[in-house]
Amino acid sequence: MRMTRIVWCCVAIGLFCAPAMPRTKGLSAADRAFLRLAADADMTEAHVGQMAERQSSRDSVKDFGKTIAKDHTDSYQELTALARNTGAAIPKGIDVRKNGMIEQLTRLKGTRFDREFVQIEIRDQERAIAGFKREAAHGRDADLKAYAARMLPVLENRLHATEKLAGTEKRT
Repeated sequence: MRMTRIVWCCVAIGLFCAPAMPRTKGLSAADRAFLRLAADADMTEAHVGQMAERQSSRDSVKDFGKTIAKDHTDSYQELTALARNTGAAIPKGIDVRKNGMIEQLTRLKGTRFDREFVQIEIRDQERAIAGFKREAAHGRDADLKAYAARMLPVLENRLHATEKLAGTEKRT
């Protein structure tokens, strides 16, 4: 009788705690790849945004850099919570020395930085949008799909803002 009660208590505790346990085993390889892609993009964009604040010659580019640094820092925090809920691991930092784009931007200042920064941002936003669209359409994890779908308009708006900066850059 006592052993049966102990077994039932353990089963009940296990069932009660199951929703709080990470579900990484159910996460597809594509969903895990998306988490890594999004985390890397967030960290890189936050870093590059900070660089724009310091190295740009134009206030519009500095302001844009400040905005993307904040937005991607916030996005990374949300992504970290999603990863924790799924039990998946995401990168905790970028190796600036191994990132050729960051290395390239590090050497530039003023208008040369502005021009290169804007072109890199356009390319990176287009890549990010493609990855987020893929996850929103084909992802298996409902929370990750919802995150990707919610972030798509933000990324598309940022691409348009970057394209506007590029148009301004060409005239100056």
